[in-house]
Amino acid sequence: MSKISVFLILFFISVVPAASGFDAEIIRKTPLLRDGFVMNRVDGNLIGPDGNDVWFFELASDVNDYRTVIKAGTRLELLPSSALEKMTADKKMRTTAAYRLWNSRVTKYKGRNFIFPGFFMPLSKAEKPEPELSKESQLKQQEPARIQSLQERALDEPNDILAMPQEIIEKLRAGRERTVISKKPIADSNEISVDESQPATEIEKLPDDQSYTRSFDSIYVDRTAFLVEQDDGRLIFMPDALGRNVQKLSLHLLPCTAMELTELKKATEPEKVRFKIAGIMTKYKGDNYLLLEKATRTYSHGNFGR
Repeated sequence: MSKISVFLILFFISVVPAASGFDAEIIRKTPLLRDGFVMNRVDGNLIGPDGNDVWFFELASDVNDYRTVIKAGTRLELLPSSALEKMTADKKMRTTAAYRLWNSRVTKYKGRNFIFPGFFMPLSKAEKPEPELSKESQLKQQEPARIQSLQERALDEPNDILAMPQEIIEKLRAGRERTVISKKPIADSNEISVDESQPATEIEKLPDDQSYTRSFDSIYVDRTAFLVEQDDGRLIFMPDALGRNVQKLSLHLLPCTAMELTELKKATEPEKVRFKIAGIMTKYKGDNYLLLEKATRTYSHGNFGR
């Protein structure tokens, strides 16, 4: 066997698996929306829960963040929040699970997208986009209107008699008629009138607003906390009181890009790490959750953190 044939065999063995692995990597890579993208007027269906009490939102139309397009029918996991708790309670009272999301934030964590719901609106049925028409069908639909406009232009000659619309004639006739004004006695301004048709003790009840359509979250800004890993592997923030007597609080972290970066910082330290954090705090089934916006590493010099 010549050297050239041996070289070709070795080249084929080394290049083909690498190329096939590269193609498989491209196929496995799915498009993801950018972290922080806000969904407005996005319709879909509430799906779930699964065995882990996880809810999903199935998109009824394509979602575009001006970088990536997610196709209709994609299911994105909904993060625990006060809005999700209200959505699940509302779903039990309805036959359909169609909703419209407003001001809902998309997060990205370890190759997956999630939705942090903000406002929502129940729908009778999720609206689906109308199919796009071809150019030929659009021209066919526009042809009758174009012919009618040409006919109207042909009838509007300069010597035509201008006819007054019947609605204007009726208004002119109504203005000429004199209406009889009934004379009523002028009531005294100091006299108190009481409606005797209903008892005075009865109070009218105004309809309550639909409080389930919005979330009640709070802003958590510039707080010092320790990042602690639980027994199940999940990370929580424990606020550091710096010697003060404050109520203990555990904040479960919601998956997002800021959390992923914080985990990388935590992995380089063997002990508990102190951060100055900021984010959105919410509640779901009695537990506190935090959608992290920023986490800045702080260092202690002697006693307290700086």
